[in-house]
Amino acid sequence: LHTLSALKFIALAFLGTALLTASAKISIPFYPVPTTMQTFAVIALGCVYGSRLATATVILYLFEAALGLPVLQGHSAGVVYMVGPTAGYLVGFISAAYVVGRLFEEGFGRTMISAALLFILGAVIIDIPGLVWLSNLIGFESTKAVYLSYQYAFLLKTGLGALILPALWHHHSEKKDS
Repeated sequence: LHTLSALKFIALAFLGTALLTASAKISIPFYPVPTTMQTFAVIALGCVYGSRLATATVILYLFEAALGLPVLQGHSAGVVYMVGPTAGYLVGFISAAYVVGRLFEEGFGRTMISAALLFILGAVIIDIPGLVWLSNLIGFESTKAVYLSYQYAFLLKTGLGALILPALWHHHSEKKDS
């Protein structure tokens, strides 16, 4: 039983990295950091997988990227790419997966409003290290311009999250009851 649980955990983690890879390929090419659906995928994984599995999945995904597998946006990967402009965002994925997963486990995200707030929190957790890192590379004013250019995509992802997360909560609570 423990082996099956471990195998299921590993299989789900690899499935999650496939979702993260696909979400990275859905992008709008901004400079120096593209906007992708990765933020949405990280937050959704936190809700579907919970804090432990979502965090492990994101760490596995980053390990795959560090190995040079083509899992990130574009065609670049490897450690050198990972310390470029997107580095802070990638680090933020880990914290967001855990915090969002933990809050979802505690019952947040049941309604559209709380789901939107949960999504906003997850995005902020990703954005803080991302913007700090980017600011060190390109300066505060340039980083501010980059951040402002992402707000339409942020609103779209938040709206999508507000619609989908309550359904995920309903699915999660049904699984707990059975």
